[in-house]
Amino acid sequence: MDISLDWLNQYLSPADATAQEADDLLTQAGLPIESRTALPGGDVLLDVEVTSNRPDCLSHIGCAREVAALSGRELVYPEPSEPARAGPVSDLLTLENRDHAACPLFTAHVLTGCKVGPSPSWLVERLEAIGQRSINNAVDITNFITMELGNPCHVFDRNKLAGHKLVIRFAEEGEKLRTLDDKQRVLKEADLVVADAERAQSLAGVMGGGDSEVDESTTDVVFEMATWDPVTVRTQARRLAINTDAGFRFQRGVDPRTIDFAARRAIALLVELTGGQLAEGVLSEGAPLPGPQIVTMRPSRVETILGIEIPVGDMISMLRAVEVGVEQAGEDELRCEIPPHRARDLTREIDLIEEVARITGYDAIPIAESMSVKIDAPQPERRARRELVRVLTGLGFDETVTFSFTSPRHAELFVAPGLEAAAVDDARRADEPTLRPSGLLGLLGCRRANQSARSAAPGMVRLFEVTSTFAQHPAAGDETVPPESVERRNVCLLMDAPGSGETTRRSHDDLQQGLRVMRGAIDTVVRAMHGSEAEVTVEPHAGCPIPAWDANATAWVGVRGPGASKAVTIGLFGLLSDAALKAFDIDTPVVAAELGLDSLVAGYPPRSLAHALPQFPHIERDLSLVLDESVRWSTVSAMVNGLGLDRLESCGFVGTFRGKQVGPGKKSVTLRLRFRDPDRTLRHEEVDPQVESVVLQSKQALGAELRG
Repeated sequence: MDISLDWLNQYLSPADATAQEADDLLTQAGLPIESRTALPGGDVLLDVEVTSNRPDCLSHIGCAREVAALSGRELVYPEPSEPARAGPVSDLLTLENRDHAACPLFTAHVLTGCKVGPSPSWLVERLEAIGQRSINNAVDITNFITMELGNPCHVFDRNKLAGHKLVIRFAEEGEKLRTLDDKQRVLKEADLVVADAERAQSLAGVMGGGDSEVDESTTDVVFEMATWDPVTVRTQARRLAINTDAGFRFQRGVDPRTIDFAARRAIALLVELTGGQLAEGVLSEGAPLPGPQIVTMRPSRVETILGIEIPVGDMISMLRAVEVGVEQAGEDELRCEIPPHRARDLTREIDLIEEVARITGYDAIPIAESMSVKIDAPQPERRARRELVRVLTGLGFDETVTFSFTSPRHAELFVAPGLEAAAVDDARRADEPTLRPSGLLGLLGCRRANQSARSAAPGMVRLFEVTSTFAQHPAAGDETVPPESVERRNVCLLMDAPGSGETTRRSHDDLQQGLRVMRGAIDTVVRAMHGSEAEVTVEPHAGCPIPAWDANATAWVGVRGPGASKAVTIGLFGLLSDAALKAFDIDTPVVAAELGLDSLVAGYPPRSLAHALPQFPHIERDLSLVLDESVRWSTVSAMVNGLGLDRLESCGFVGTFRGKQVGPGKKSVTLRLRFRDPDRTLRHEEVDPQVESVVLQSKQALGAELRG
């Protein structure tokens, strides 16, 4: 940004800043000078580099504020006069703001009986000093205010506005607008315009229109000062390749609370230079003005961050020098009210600490020759994830990292009831715009790649991934309310059902073996996370509604940690359906599991329990019970443990037999009862009554028969 040294000094007291001093101070403030150019008459043009987070410095007042704060000078604001008013403004103009999000505030004043002509010499000199040409007194004032206060503004010829009306709206597709550079612009629906009752008259925040331009024939002037949504201004300015001082500032943000003073300053100059009569009142439409913005700062934190001791009184003086209102709210707390022109920049305590550092001078902050670093132990969740990966790789699973997007067709296979797939609106993801609702989608893609490359024989592939999955609740009736998103972190496992040879066909026993191996992997992972005392529960999920899972071979997985009264469901495991395998062209049946990561790592690190080794031997008895096919092992185990048998140490599963010997619809389940007395050696006749009670209870509760 170009600023004039003479113009800058107009707002300083004493007004004696030299070019070198201004260069040094602005550079210290974080606004380095790119170049200095001597101008006729002794003035100097300074090219100031203003970063995007400091739109308040895109004006002479803004730069003068920094110079004053760092040099101890007083900042002198112009004092606008209050011109006489006559007649209500509503009789001369009407205003309609249709989109308060795109235009947070729009204000309009009307002056009648204006004499538009050449500007006075002082105004011409100010503009020419920064490389702008004079047009006429009304237009020059808008350019002057933009460069003085950083508030872009515009003037319309009221008599050229159809219906004497201004409407802030989005353009119609294909609507045309002749801008001030005399170019015909074809607008899109996303372009924001200021229109009259018939057509667009200005490209909002970027450039005015030629059809309502103020010239020597103008007698009635509409003065507009507004603020616009930065993204909207940036989008249309880039699309139409229009670069203006106004657009440059609006793209970085102009706070609506700064408009009142800037508008009064501009109106006073317009009345003075054009001789117009100002109408009573102002037309104003937009969102409510933001309230006070309060940020607290701890002086002790300033000392910790900067490493130097600064008196609290000095901190308060520094912040007040850049117009931050400061009150001491406690022994170690300053209550700071952020001025409107810094609302976008000063939002956190650390921002205020940076202001103190800036004004103090970075050269006053010592640079240590060495830095002491305290290394903390990894967080429990991080350690848990490392252990999880170690356990799974030890079990023969290979870790994968897959893409988060998939096709809608594949996503629908894994969407849970009550949810829907979440997608992005991006032409670059035309084939796979959907966020994956399950991590198994990526593992299936990897399995297909292995199959296509023949990198492993069928039955040998085991994969896992720790990943995030995404879905959303269906949108409500109100289209303005976006769907509620659902994001989960899961551990996903996928393995081929084991078999023999190179064939991809699998028997029923092969599938059962695959399920048992996966169950063993789940048990190992859970005990690594929750401890050896944790119990894994498996409940069949008959008729699973998720299409990717086999409805007849899917189960809920639960975990009951040490001391817990009931199990917590953490996910699903089972066979994937033929539909899922067909969608990915996979020939080999696969077993999968998807477990919630948060639930798994919640028990980490597990408690270590040490027990003394038994001093006396145990006695084991195996029982083979013929049961109905529908009776689960969990039912048998609960029945045995519920008997409260004397000296029973454990009840374990040995195996299941099916065949002609036990009859159709039946199975033989073998369980192993282990008894031990901690103080002496047991005799067999001492455990016979307990074993008989198990056989009797099995007959009564489960309809079992003892198989010989």
